[in-house]
Amino acid sequence: EFVRNELYPAFVDMIAWHARGTRYGIKVDSSGLLSSGEQGVQLTWMDAKVGGWVVTPRRGKPVEIQALWYNVLCIMENLAKQFGDQPSQKRYRNMATVASWSFNRLFWNDKAGCLYDVTNGAPPDSSIRPNQILAVSLPYSMLSPERAQAVVAKVQEHLLTPYGLRSLAPGDPQYRGRYTAGPSERDAAYHQGTVWPWLMGPFLTAYIKVNRGSEAARRQAAAWLGPLKDHLGDGGLGHISEILDGDAPQQPRGCIAQAWSVAEVLRAYVEDIQGRRPGSKAQAPSAKG
Repeated sequence: EFVRNELYPAFVDMIAWHARGTRYGIKVDSSGLLSSGEQGVQLTWMDAKVGGWVVTPRRGKPVEIQALWYNVLCIMENLAKQFGDQPSQKRYRNMATVASWSFNRLFWNDKAGCLYDVTNGAPPDSSIRPNQILAVSLPYSMLSPERAQAVVAKVQEHLLTPYGLRSLAPGDPQYRGRYTAGPSERDAAYHQGTVWPWLMGPFLTAYIKVNRGSEAARRQAAAWLGPLKDHLGDGGLGHISEILDGDAPQQPRGCIAQAWSVAEVLRAYVEDIQGRRPGSKAQAPSAKG
């Protein structure tokens, strides 16, 4: 009753405002995807600025925002169905269908075999970044199994480290492998190669997902968490650092204790490796093989 009477109407209003337009240029455009951004304003988690310099400009349609938007539409369709709101159910289904079609048309980088990071009407940003992993890891994906597998493979090849995912592939001209020196130099490297442990969570979810939850995949995911377990004694005792250097050996940098670093690692371990989700029994991977 609380969800139906209190939360659902608020959710409907939020979706409506995003669709017709709100602050900072946020709106659904003719593609059915969510566009956002204004000059000098950073809206995504890659938000570093040095004075007036936007280090990672992502105006337009960032890939992870589209993945989140699609998931919102699918969740709203399910809620509308559950609450007998048939007009809204149909509306959200249609919005999700259009978004999915546009996403695959605009974001798939056929040459690289992965997703563009941002599209904005100009040539799309082909930087290999970890944001695309959310298009696989979230509950509802717009990608075919083949494309999802390709995204995970590309991220694993270029971005995976023992402590998380790099924020930019090392082969990129903008890559910065060390988070050192003064504030300006550190901000310039913040999302340009530094490793973010929180991204290990969605990566493990995506990896296990494209491997259909196999025991071998869950064992591999558990093994990948080994260095992060050891890291609990490196920076803040019992915690996971905010970031680490992109280049080996990855030295802890930034905050010595970061909530989402811990939260995402725990979530992936419990939900994906152990299989402990609401209404399910735990399926811890065996020690074999």
